[in-house]
Amino acid sequence: MKKILIILLCISSYVYSQQGVGIGTTSPQQKLHLSSSTGSMRVESLNGVNNTFNGGDVNGDTNLTNDTFPLYVNANGEFTLEFVPLYNSEHSDALDHSVLPTSEVTLDANDVDGIQVEKLFTYTVSVNRQSILEVKYNLSFKTYLDSAMNPITDYLARRITTYFQVDGVSTRKYGPAAKCYTNQSTAGVVGPLYNVCTAYINLPAAGTYNVSFYGEVSGGVKAGGPGTNSKSTHVKFAVGNDSLLFRLH
Repeated sequence: MKKILIILLCISSYVYSQQGVGIGTTSPQQKLHLSSSTGSMRVESLNGVNNTFNGGDVNGDTNLTNDTFPLYVNANGEFTLEFVPLYNSEHSDALDHSVLPTSEVTLDANDVDGIQVEKLFTYTVSVNRQSILEVKYNLSFKTYLDSAMNPITDYLARRITTYFQVDGVSTRKYGPAAKCYTNQSTAGVVGPLYNVCTAYINLPAAGTYNVSFYGEVSGGVKAGGPGTNSKSTHVKFAVGNDSLLFRLH
């Protein structure tokens, strides 16, 4: 009699219908429906003991409610804690200035508009659906007076800006970051300095998109009247430890 009672109790916890399987509900709204009365769900293969991507009690306060980790679904529909971006330079140097198509930008003295822009490099991203592309970059540079790498000593500021654009999306400049550099001494330090930024871009449909990064140098000094009196500037990009991350949402 006890065995029969236990079996009946187990069966009563689950409700099967054409709509799906309900736990704690008699009218499941999906193929598997857990009602609020059943509490939360636990998957032990994803816990801190059984899964290397679960950090467990990271802060050591014995309170696991403030130690949470993102849960993903792979192409097979399986739950996973592993973070797999499109590209992640991690601990390596993402960019080598000696092999980039362009890594140097030169602004000539007395340039008309006081701005010089060059495309530094391009990455290609392919998607099979509408997606949100997350881009993080950390791009280094050194600033000189000219291509002979003489130091700037005029104590006038130059602005070094980096950003990227996505072909087929818009002409918008995504992820802009800028720093100003100035120096007065022949012994002054030229860098490296770093521009850092994160941006999210809507890729509207399936296809292939080119993500192109640009370096912009401006050194316009106000002259006696309208216009600028640009100061000579030469910037070398990707001279330090650079990092890149591409991730789809």
